[in-house]
Formats: sequence, structure tokens, C-alpha cells
Amino acid sequence: MISEEILKKIRRIEIISRKSSKEIFAGEYHSAFKGRGMEFSEVREYIDGDDVRFIDWNVSSRMGKLYIKQFVEERELTVILAVDLSASLGFFSGTKSKKEIAAEISAIIAFTAMLNNDKVGLLVFTDKIERFIPPKKGKIHLLKIIREIINFKPEGKSTSIDNGLVYLNKVIKKRSIVFLISDFIDDDFSRSMKISSRKYDLIAIKIFDSREKHIPQKGIFILKDYENGEEFFIDFASDETRKGFSEIYKRNTQSLKEIFKKFKIDFIYIEDEKDYEKPLFDFFLKRKSKILR
Repeated sequence: MISEEILKKIRRIEIISRKSSKEIFAGEYHSAFKGRGMEFSEVREYIDGDDVRFIDWNVSSRMGKLYIKQFVEERELTVILAVDLSASLGFFSGTKSKKEIAAEISAIIAFTAMLNNDKVGLLVFTDKIERFIPPKKGKIHLLKIIREIINFKPEGKSTSIDNGLVYLNKVIKKRSIVFLISDFIDDDFSRSMKISSRKYDLIAIKIFDSREKHIPQKGIFILKDYENGEEFFIDFASDETRKGFSEIYKRNTQSLKEIFKKFKIDFIYIEDEKDYEKPLFDFFLKRKSKILR
């Protein structure tokens, strides 16, 4: 049974996502991702300047004049939302947790895909495979995906992006667009990412909390490791402590960017307290311009 609170969250996210998808993203998304090829649509009379390679000789011989084949882009795509919902995604220092942001971003992408008549599937993982919903179309299917993310209670605590991608590589055989949504707090996963980047159009979306980047200048805080449950005190009045935290963040961020660059993976960075619509929109625009070149 779904609680009233969860139902309200689902409804709120549906309203926000539908509005954003229709008003902002649908056109750019369509232009950002290529279809699977061209399929035959109809024939029409030949006009001077048409490519003679597309003349339909069978129809032309029956009709007594030249007809040419017309093609349209075979548009239907498969979109997979591969969402890391390990314990660290429950962290927040502002008004929204990383998990809530992951749910909202997933919903916007899903509704945008639906408006373009594409299929959407969901993989939820932690250090194990938690849920898999095969790709389908339709509003009921999309609401099921959103409900799964919002109402999700993980069995695993830690993160294994490697396990998630290995599973995906087994179950999704056809070329698909995969949005990998995570805070990427994990050990080496470069091998599985290399395989996935060759098999799919893989896009990484990193969600991070502003406190991971902007360290407090002073004060004693109790920090908790969400994945192992340990708590410890930190005094941010210490220059050495602040420097240590900043170095870890910079090192991890740089390492991640190097992996994405190495395997030619597009990526989007989403900060918790900032508007995530802009980086998503900018990404679609960037992809659109790349395709048009």
C-alpha cells in the first residue's frame, strides 16, 4: 500500500516533469538523439534534381512516369534510466536529498522520452541489482517507474556501479540511450563503463551536494557515513581538515572526468540546490549541435 505522502510526491513530480518536458525539453531531446536509421514512407512523382538512386522502378513502370521513394527517420528509441539509489543518495544539507533530485531528473527524462514516443526502462541498483523494469511506452508505465524510485527501500547499502553496468550489458541487447544517474561515490568501475560506452549511448549524470564542494569555514560537525552507518566528529576550524576534504573532492572529480573523457562519455553535473533544468537543457543543445555538424 502506498502512503498518502508518497502519492503526493508522485503527483507533484508528474506535474513538474510534464510541464518541463512539454515546454523546455521535448524538441531539443528529439534533435539530440538520432533514430535507428531511415525507413520507407511513401512514393511521389519524380522532380528534377531528385536523387535518381531513389527512383522506384516498379511503381514507375506501372504508372508510366517516374516515381521516387521517400524515407523518414525511424525514430523510436529505447531509453534506460540506470539509477544508483544506495544509502549515500539519502544525504542532504539543503532542502532536497540526492535521491529526490535523482527521482525528479529521472521523471523529466522519462516524460520527455514519452512525448517523443520512445520506450523507457528502469534499472535501480546499490551494491546489488534491486529492481529492473523492462522498457515500455505509456503514462501508466512511466508512473510505475517514478513510484519505484520514490518508494524504494534498498536492500544493499553500498554502491557498485560495476554490478549495475554488468547487469545492464546482459539484459539490454539492442542499442539504447542509457542515463547513468549516481553520485559516483564508488571504487573503480572503468572496465564495465568502457564496455557499456561502446554498446550504448551512455550519458553520466553526477548528483552532488553543495557541502561536498563548499566546505564550512568553521564549526564542529557530526558526520555520518550513510553506507556503513559510522558517525564521527569533524572540526572545520582546522585549515588542515578543510584542505584535506577539498583535496579529496577535487581528486575524485578529476578522476571521474578523466574516465568520461577516456571513453568519450557525455556527462552532466547536477548540484543539489541549483536549478537542474539548465544543465539538462544545455546538454541537449550541445548534443543537437554535435549531430548537426
